[in-house]
Amino acid sequence: MLGENSATAAPAAHTPHHFENTMNIYDTLAALNITLPPVAAPAAAYVPFVQTGNLVFLSGHIAKKDGKAWVGQFGANMDTAEGKLAARAIAIDLLGTLHAAVGDLNRVTRIVKLMSLVNSTGSFTEQHLVTNGASELIGEIFGATKGAHARSAFGVAQIPMGACVEIEMIAEVGA
Repeated sequence: MLGENSATAAPAAHTPHHFENTMNIYDTLAALNITLPPVAAPAAAYVPFVQTGNLVFLSGHIAKKDGKAWVGQFGANMDTAEGKLAARAIAIDLLGTLHAAVGDLNRVTRIVKLMSLVNSTGSFTEQHLVTNGASELIGEIFGATKGAHARSAFGVAQIPMGACVEIEMIAEVGA
């Protein structure tokens, strides 16, 4: 597949529409040096994705660093910049699961929605900026039209395994 050497690598400096209508999704991923990971085994009683009609619902993916849960809490021991990297890493994992679900990311007609849970103290108010790490990468990969999505970002008291961020995705696919 394609590869990013580290979940903490700095994002490439491209505009969100840089590759729109010029490359297939896998060429875009290769240009960004991103490797799609395999689908992670569920940690509880759920499946990684469900498709109904043209919509694919991806279960929440937690941030991982060096293959383990990326642990931390915003406002206590993590900052927004690190959070953006964690959310970006989750977006890459989500794309690996979406690829497994649909077989070809070029079938994606729209990223419909991201929902983000940000492990944060009561005084931390930049959940939306943390989540931009995922949203910006999705826009860069799918372009300004297909990649533009609705989104929610919530601050929560805790996430499974102490992870700093969890994100789920809904995508629309064509034939």
